Amino acid sequence: MIDGFATPEGTAAYARSLGASAVPDHFRRFADLTLSSLGIGTYLGDADAVTDRGYTDAVSQAIRLGVNVVDSAINYRHQRSERSIGAAFKSLLAAGVVARDQVLVATKGGFIPYDGEAPANAGAYIARTYVRPGIIRPEELVGNSHCMAPRYLADQLERSRRNLDVGTIDVYYLHNPEFQLSAVDRPTFLARMQAAFEFLERAVADGQIRLYGTATWTGYRQSPSAGGFLSLSELAGLATRVAGSAHHFRVIQLPYNLAMSEAFTQPNQSIGRETVTVLEAARRLDIYTMTSAPIYQGQLARALPPVLARVLPGLTTDAQRALQFVRSTPGVGTALVGMRQAGHVEENARVAAVAPAPWEQFGQLFQKA
Repeated sequence: MIDGFATPEGTAAYARSLGASAVPDHFRRFADLTLSSLGIGTYLGDADAVTDRGYTDAVSQAIRLGVNVVDSAINYRHQRSERSIGAAFKSLLAAGVVARDQVLVATKGGFIPYDGEAPANAGAYIARTYVRPGIIRPEELVGNSHCMAPRYLADQLERSRRNLDVGTIDVYYLHNPEFQLSAVDRPTFLARMQAAFEFLERAVADGQIRLYGTATWTGYRQSPSAGGFLSLSELAGLATRVAGSAHHFRVIQLPYNLAMSEAFTQPNQSIGRETVTVLEAARRLDIYTMTSAPIYQGQLARALPPVLARVLPGLTTDAQRALQFVRSTPGVGTALVGMRQAGHVEENARVAAVAPAPWEQFGQLFQKA
């Protein structure tokens, strides 16, 4: 496995190496790291060799063009996305294009992954791979597809390290933990989260990961009365109970885009006596926010309102404007966009040469007519 992890010195050197092709504000500082405001995601696509090569090429091109945040999950494309990242990273390091300490690598565990392709019988596969070996107890499995038990997370983390070919994963997320709330009550859920955090703190101590967090879809965007709602302060409190104020629960991920703006517009998180948005809650808790679905799986890459071109100038395509909207939002750290074609990488990476819009400009999008 490739040794090392993202470091302050390495990520800062990466930013400097881009020269004039990326403006300084393209990068954000967190935990002393210098992270690009645009990251590459690897969710969509068929589980085949053509898509594997597409992602390997796209990740390589993204890192060359100013993206030093790479995101995946073990279940994406039946483990093939992680393996594509590993192949890209290994090739770039061998060619001397980039060093391990210059790039943040993130992945997720929680959903049951298949191995390369979907099995003919999913239940038999889960029983053979996880239940009979004692990795998962039947009562720990939710919806026949999700588990957060420490034994299972240990298994998944090791598989991800091998897939990615890295000794240390920079950020490891619990993947959609709110899914558990469809089957268990909140006290049981919180007990499972605490046990997962205890495991992840041990993984940090063992050098297998550097930070951990929660990658969600609905959890942080819902009303507090919703069954699947996640309280960020409650989870940060669990991490503090486990490891004190020096805990490593420092990153969250959730969808945010022009069509799904709740992270910025919906106050639903309690911080003390105040109710604030999740972006503001994360800022106050010193938690970095990565956002997913900035162009909503391509739906926001065309036919955007003309006001976007006026308020967010300097860009040539609607996909770029959708990305600029996200990376200009106060509180957003890195906008993760799925890219499996080099052409899409080249188009989207051009936003690195444009500064995020200042509030005086960006705020016009939220003014009432």
